[in-house]
Amino acid sequence: MKKSVVAMLVAFLITSCVAVSIFAVGGAALFNKNGTVASNARSQITTVSDSNSASQTDQTAQLQGLIAQYQDREKQYQQREQELQQQLAQANAQVQSDQELIQQTRSLLSALQQRGLIRVTSDGRIFINQ
Repeated sequence: MKKSVVAMLVAFLITSCVAVSIFAVGGAALFNKNGTVASNARSQITTVSDSNSASQTDQTAQLQGLIAQYQDREKQYQQREQELQQQLAQANAQVQSDQELIQQTRSLLSALQQRGLIRVTSDGRIFINQ
């Protein structure tokens, strides 16, 4: 008799556990706000479909706006790059011109020094010979 009582208690305990888990799952599904309600009505399906389409349309419009902004920025960067390239070319031309002027000045000073008209010291001072 003891075995039958123990068997009944174990059966009752297992049945209780299964019942509690079924009620827990059912309660969680009942109170879940993220869940969906089953319905046969076509209007609800259309509403969900329309809201999804509207959401996708909004996202598409936002993405297209971002693309347009990025394209505008790219154009601005390209224009700025062209301006900077022109400035660099002008600066390089000026450097080359200045280097030519320095070379001409050195040649002139060397010629004047060779003729004995001037004297250049090691610290860079220039004296005119008389």
